[in-house]
Amino acid sequence: MLLAGVSLNPSTSALPGASVLQQLANGLGAWALIGSLIALLLGALMWAIGSHTQNMHQSSAGRRAVATSLAAAVLVGAAPALINFFFSAGLRVH
Repeated sequence: MLLAGVSLNPSTSALPGASVLQQLANGLGAWALIGSLIALLLGALMWAIGSHTQNMHQSSAGRRAVATSLAAAVLVGAAPALINFFFSAGLRVH
C-alpha cells in the first residue's frame, strides 16, 4: 500500500483572516514585551529594597524576576526566528 505524498506550503493569502491573525500576534507580542518591562521594573525594585533592608530572600526574588523578565523579552524577540528555524529544519526531515 502506497501512501499519498502530502506537502505543506504555508501562505498568509491561503485563508481569509490571515492579516487579522498577524495583527493579533503583533499585539500579543507587544503585550508580552510590556509585561516583561513591568516585571523587570518590579523585580529591580524588589532587588533594591531587599538589598537595602538586608532581606536576602526578597533580594533573591528580585534578581530572579529581573533575569526571568529579560529571558522572556529575548524569547519574544527571537520567537519568529526560532519558529522559522525549526519549521525549516522540519522540512528537511525525510
